[in-house]
Amino acid sequence: MSVALGTDARSPRRRAAAGRRSASFALPLLLVLLALTAIVALTVGAAGIPLSRLPAALGLAGNTAGEGMAARDQLVLWSIRIPRIVATAMVGGLLAAAGAIMQGLFRNPLADPALVGVSSGGALAAASAIVFTDSRFGEALRFLQTELSPLAAFAGSLVTTAVLYGISSRSGRTSIAVFLLAGVAITAIANAGIGLLVFVADDRQLRDITFWLLGSMSGATWTKAAVLAPILIVGLVACAFIARGLDLLVLGEADAFHGGVDVERLKRISIVMVSAMTGVAVSISGVIGFVGIVVPHLLRLVIGPEHRLLLPASVLSGAILMVGADTLARTIVAPAEMPIGILTAAVGAPVFLVILLRQRGLAPL
Repeated sequence: MSVALGTDARSPRRRAAAGRRSASFALPLLLVLLALTAIVALTVGAAGIPLSRLPAALGLAGNTAGEGMAARDQLVLWSIRIPRIVATAMVGGLLAAAGAIMQGLFRNPLADPALVGVSSGGALAAASAIVFTDSRFGEALRFLQTELSPLAAFAGSLVTTAVLYGISSRSGRTSIAVFLLAGVAITAIANAGIGLLVFVADDRQLRDITFWLLGSMSGATWTKAAVLAPILIVGLVACAFIARGLDLLVLGEADAFHGGVDVERLKRISIVMVSAMTGVAVSISGVIGFVGIVVPHLLRLVIGPEHRLLLPASVLSGAILMVGADTLARTIVAPAEMPIGILTAAVGAPVFLVILLRQRGLAPL
């Protein structure tokens, strides 16, 4: 009997250790996949660059093509394609990490940053900037329209976060349920405001608003990538500190508190992180849905729920998904460009339905 008991006691530990060993290979594998996806993205597009010319264009080998062709390749890569790939990867990483944090915070695999209204608040501010700068009242700022829309989106996301936090906090305690319900209400208000702006907008403004709401990385530059980088770095560092707390929070707030977690502090840090990550991503790319739902949930099925691995894996997987989707968006209807939000929704919505069916025991995943 003692042998049987000892075997039963060791078996879960052995399975957990095996799971950790297999999960430890996930990050290197995702890094390799991200590198391969980036290489493909570098070579395809309206101005194609064959793989044989890529090393010379990157300055890693001697020029094997004509001087004019080499200059063209370098201009396309360093001025357009590389900054776009870098910014796209960071946007995908931020959205996926924000989704993973929200799912851990709400203890629900269907949680998403868009649920709390941060994306909608940013979209409303961006749409307002587009319409205002084209009106006679904002004529003096019309030359700043390209820069003003992202700034307005980021400011709108921050204001939305401040309002949500003020509504859901009382006596130093933050109610996650109130935070979520307030987010749903603010999302409805923001969507009503966007609908009003769409109604009063002219044809050109309507195209700009629609393209913003569907998401696009066409305006990515080195400057915008530089804006994203500090938020991503700070977010990764903060993820390392909140990972254990999110693991314990799955057991419930009381158990997490008895496990040594300052639950209220964890909530505040998580909310600020989700809002900052989502706000800065929306300010660059527009509204892109389903990345924050699909990526973390699928990773939980593959590598497990441990946030120490889940959070960095979400960043890498979100980057892979976004770079791949953006590459397809700028090539599938070349020389035109499809909004990236259409592609992420086309992939994410069916997966979202499968997740719902799985929760009801109707899907095998």
